[in-house]
Amino acid sequence: MKINKTYLSIFLIWLVHISGLLGLLFYDFIFFASFTPINLFLTSLLLMVNQIKLHKRELFCIILIFWTGIFVEFLGVNYGLLFGEYTYGKNLGPKLFGVPFLIGMNWVILTTISGSISNYISKGRKIPSIILGSLLMLFIDFFIEPVAPTLDFWEFKDSIVPLSNYSGWLITGLLTQSFYQLLFKHKELNFSVNLYLALFVFFLFLGLKL
Repeated sequence: MKINKTYLSIFLIWLVHISGLLGLLFYDFIFFASFTPINLFLTSLLLMVNQIKLHKRELFCIILIFWTGIFVEFLGVNYGLLFGEYTYGKNLGPKLFGVPFLIGMNWVILTTISGSISNYISKGRKIPSIILGSLLMLFIDFFIEPVAPTLDFWEFKDSIVPLSNYSGWLITGLLTQSFYQLLFKHKELNFSVNLYLALFVFFLFLGLKL
């Protein structure tokens, strides 16, 4: 029997996020939080399998989004630009100039899944897809920010998330969505919807419990 890679990937995404959520809430918070790099790596791998074809333009797009994410975070961490003053913790893995490498993949993940959903809703129209995609990215960030310090992802100065963080997310989202919508041909919907929902459920319930 041939196994459908999309359905298998969706199963793994939900398995990882639900088991991680239950582990954080009811078992050993520090232990499960330390697995964040592995979780992000697995999610990135599944994204590559489902979203990315071996086309030069799409690979260029992914690299462009990755380094755009690293660059804006470099500006934020080192100069307080775009997002405000903040620092990264240990649970996102190795850093370059204060920015975890995995945060670049985080921008890739959020851009591609939000972009796939917005492209479907907007019926392929570029400008609406770019705007809606960036708003979907901003929406999920509202649920990530409250739990980020507890997970030792990042923390803002005085533990207050400034409004500039959200405007910075919107600006960066508009930029990365422009890359995605203009350069990316293959936009896989089912995997993207499930990963977006898994992230939403994970951070929503974690935020309600903490």
